[in-house]
Amino acid sequence: MIDINDISLNFGQRILFDNASAHISDGQRVGLTGKNGSGKTTLFNIILGLNSHADGEVRITKGHRIASVAQQIPDGDISLIDYVLQSDTYRTYLLNELEQAENENNVEKLAEIHDQLNIIQAYSAEARAATILFGLGFSETDQQKPITDFSGGWRMRVALATALFVPSDILLLDEPTNHLDLEASLWLESFLLRYQGTLLIISHDRILLNHICTHILHIENAKITAYTGNYETFEKTWAVQHENAVNMAKKTEEQRQHLQSYVDRFRYKASKAKQAQSRIKMLEKLPPKEIFTSETISHFNFPSPEKVPSPLIKIENGATGYGQGDVLSKLNLRIDSDDRIALLGANGNGKSTFVKLLAGQLNLTSGTLTKSGKTLIGYYAQHQTEQLSENLTPIEQLKTVMPDANETELRSQLGRFGLIKQRAETKIQQLSGGEKARLLFAMMSRSAPHILLLDEPTNHLDIDARDALIEAINAYEGAVILITHDSSLVELTAEKLWIVKDKTIKNFDGDLEDYKNLLLQNNSFQTTNIKDKKENCSRKDERRDAAEKRKLLSPLKKKVTDLESRLEKLNDKQAELEQLLEDPSLYMLGMNGNKVKNLRIALADLENQISETEDQWLTASAELEDLTKSLQ
Repeated sequence: MIDINDISLNFGQRILFDNASAHISDGQRVGLTGKNGSGKTTLFNIILGLNSHADGEVRITKGHRIASVAQQIPDGDISLIDYVLQSDTYRTYLLNELEQAENENNVEKLAEIHDQLNIIQAYSAEARAATILFGLGFSETDQQKPITDFSGGWRMRVALATALFVPSDILLLDEPTNHLDLEASLWLESFLLRYQGTLLIISHDRILLNHICTHILHIENAKITAYTGNYETFEKTWAVQHENAVNMAKKTEEQRQHLQSYVDRFRYKASKAKQAQSRIKMLEKLPPKEIFTSETISHFNFPSPEKVPSPLIKIENGATGYGQGDVLSKLNLRIDSDDRIALLGANGNGKSTFVKLLAGQLNLTSGTLTKSGKTLIGYYAQHQTEQLSENLTPIEQLKTVMPDANETELRSQLGRFGLIKQRAETKIQQLSGGEKARLLFAMMSRSAPHILLLDEPTNHLDIDARDALIEAINAYEGAVILITHDSSLVELTAEKLWIVKDKTIKNFDGDLEDYKNLLLQNNSFQTTNIKDKKENCSRKDERRDAAEKRKLLSPLKKKVTDLESRLEKLNDKQAELEQLLEDPSLYMLGMNGNKVKNLRIALADLENQISETEDQWLTASAELEDLTKSLQ
């Protein structure tokens, strides 16, 4: 049990918490949500006793063990498996005591220690640690390597592994999927669903919050509000409450204006003075306006590129790497102007290598790569925040890549990604991670690129900003290549899935749900060592059946998509013709009679095409729906 009572904390003039309270019962899986900068990580630190500046009290059930990811990145020559094992300090203590008792040949003490080791399941610890490391992407060989062999992102996975391994009654996780690929994120989700203690997790991954959370704590306006249910339930409840608050604010403001009008008119009129004073008192009792002030809405807006013919990029028999052998080979791929492609596969398989190839940061070691015309590419990678100049403002930083732009143009480009007014003039070192990400989006899209290469674009974005990014990607008129652990981003934007595996890239014939099921089956097989032939045959049959179903559905899906695209183009053309016919100058002095006639004929023909295409789309959609149901 965790009781948070009347927490208050100020950062300078900013109020982070104002007598905020919450209660978390044993066994609950709680998602902690709120805008970037609302105080989620600070609340974690208060619970852990790492913030001594907060007023109020946090009470935790006596004897409850708390685990969290260490803020210090693991380091040293110790192997990964040994590092994780030693994090269970009580087990390490008992093993040392066991060794000493053996040296002393103390039979009674040996028996006591063995009893304690059995109670904490110490003899299965190595298998449990190996399973966790494997689930987070480390092979058996990797687990024996020293920590120093791994990059910062992989070391953070080791830190996460220790938090999952140590015995705990309460587990606190702050954005645990940020350094994971989709495969490891899915494994983590299944692990957390089996966790027996109380879980408190900060995450901007709505699918993760939907799948694992039983409760939500939402930080807003310096308060903590509790909601029962997963994130989707919270979102619906919050929306209703917010709408009610806005309506109440509107009524209150109308009442305020009515009372103020009376006061202004009669304050100094003797016969009305008493009534005016009465209304002044009523005004004073009304809630202050700021209670109803809503937070800034996130938005993104990628500029539209000029049209160029497809394919934008074509690779034939391509291979690429870093000078010590090819990372990727046998690449035969094309990217068209309207492609939405998500790259799937475990970290280390070559996803980022491929994106760097497309971005021009790597060359082919063999094969050919051709680009269409003047194809422009925008590349976003989270490590690029390290290249920002901390002492510059966003306007000054953007000026370094747009030297010919004036201040209005610079502000306009920053405004596309929500960096407006004073945020555009704030030193970069004072910006949040999400705001730095917005600056990178502004910089990478400054030339209206034809292809967006997005490598983990959501890592520093809150849920509202992620939703805004999804809308912007879907509205963008160029091609998009995605690397992300955020499955909701893939599901809502990607139309093609490419698997990066075995040193090459191939199209995946299925959707993300098919891929998830395949991963979970493979992970289950490898981590539990199941070798039942009947089960394997059954799974093969299921996958073969699924493939056959997709083969039947694929042509119909393509037909529906093509018809939708055609309808959209026809409707755009119809709107253009209608706009031309609405131009008053077209009818002046009867000079354009033939032109008007031809436009009306073209419009009538277009309307017939639209009607026919709509009929075809309805028929194809019905066929697709019927076939889908029959295959279920």
